Amino acid sequence: MAADSQAEAEPQDRGENNHMKLASEHFSEEDLKLISEAVKKAESKTSGEIVPVVATVSGRYDRAEDFFGLVIAVAALSLAWLIFQDVTPAKGGWSSGLAVIHLSLPAVLVIIALGFALGSATATLFPFLRLPFIRKQEMREEVERAALEAFQRFRVRATAGSTGILIYVSLYERMARVIGDDAISAKLSQNAWNEVLQLAIAGMKDNNPKDGFVNAIEKCGDLLAESFPIDPDDNNEITNELRIID
Repeated sequence: MAADSQAEAEPQDRGENNHMKLASEHFSEEDLKLISEAVKKAESKTSGEIVPVVATVSGRYDRAEDFFGLVIAVAALSLAWLIFQDVTPAKGGWSSGLAVIHLSLPAVLVIIALGFALGSATATLFPFLRLPFIRKQEMREEVERAALEAFQRFRVRATAGSTGILIYVSLYERMARVIGDDAISAKLSQNAWNEVLQLAIAGMKDNNPKDGFVNAIEKCGDLLAESFPIDPDDNNEITNELRIID
């Protein structure tokens, strides 16, 4: 399982994440049918097994939600400070005025707790708010982890000739990964997978993931046919549909 590659869309292409749709909401019944037919056509000329997978999001990113909650908590406390502070001049004029804060310690703690909870919950409901607090490397690691889990979950490694290949697309991160089983990794280069990845990514950039999958699957079929032509007694070991992880 050594053949793998990863790519991502440019950050400015993340506008669709403001109100994150589930992966299933990006595909109509016709889209799913076209993707399944693309897999069937690609596999008609190769003994390889192509498994397309799309996920709404690969990582939980709890830390980013906590950071946003902390920002809201600090903002709420600052606002309370401005509203409830009282400047009282002492004898001798305004130059010696004292700021008296009419906030008790319990009130401060409540404001911080409520602000943090509200901020964290808001970042959960509106995932684009988490983006400034998520490192690109963290996203890559989460996509890699989730792709490897999908590779095992959908039995891509279970093919008789070790010729399974996973095309994994994660919509929130706008990243994709291709993972091939052992026999494939021994024959095909990194550059070959980069072509497949760029086609999948192009679909996300154009907000048309269906076309991205179809084009990536077709390219994958062409590449596999060169090194793994169809066997006369070939069986379809893995079904052709798009796997959706909401």
